[in-house]
Amino acid sequence: MSEGDRCVPRVLIVDDHPLFRDGLKAALESSGGAVVVAQAETGGEVPDAVAQHEPDIVVMDLSLPDISGIEATRRLARSHPDLPVLMLTMSDDDSSLLSALQAGARGYIVKGAGSEEVLHAVRTVAAGGAVLGSDIATRLTTLLTANPHHHTEHLFPTLTTREIEVLELIAQGLDNRHIARRLVLSEKTVRNHITHIFDKLHISTRAQAVAKARDAGLGNPEQAS
Repeated sequence: MSEGDRCVPRVLIVDDHPLFRDGLKAALESSGGAVVVAQAETGGEVPDAVAQHEPDIVVMDLSLPDISGIEATRRLARSHPDLPVLMLTMSDDDSSLLSALQAGARGYIVKGAGSEEVLHAVRTVAAGGAVLGSDIATRLTTLLTANPHHHTEHLFPTLTTREIEVLELIAQGLDNRHIARRLVLSEKTVRNHITHIFDKLHISTRAQAVAKARDAGLGNPEQAS
């Protein structure tokens, strides 16, 4: 293998739309700037694809049929911390951006970007750099320099500050009794808060609440005390 070949990043594409995967593969390989070694349609297929094909970078969509691209990225960050992930998605909202970066993504660009921009992002992230698409860097700076709870309020704008606190403790694995003790509330008040959280987030189980919170970067178990 030549030195030039070793510099060409090996790419795993994770997206549930075959036409998009094929188009992205053609765009990346047309200039010889990258080679697509594998494709996956779901987050569940990612571990085997990584083990079998040993990519240098994963290009990940946000919306997948089984788990979110954010959760798939978080799992990769734990199992393969040196394998960079570039999010390539239709979602350009603040919530998706923050959640992806908190999960461990090293780049974030929006579908519709030109092929040269995508190739540049792939090569940069694969080489250890970080890439944010047009306008995203400015938005990220604004979000991160706001007050400590500002990004959470963006993620869950319908929740009150107290409801966000309860949601974070749920995600840490605390039951109602321990949440009540931590926040110095009655268990009845905690149950009321949880009912409101479920209604506002359109969920019906505690597991769904944990998933929502974890996708937003809240409630990592190691934060619990």
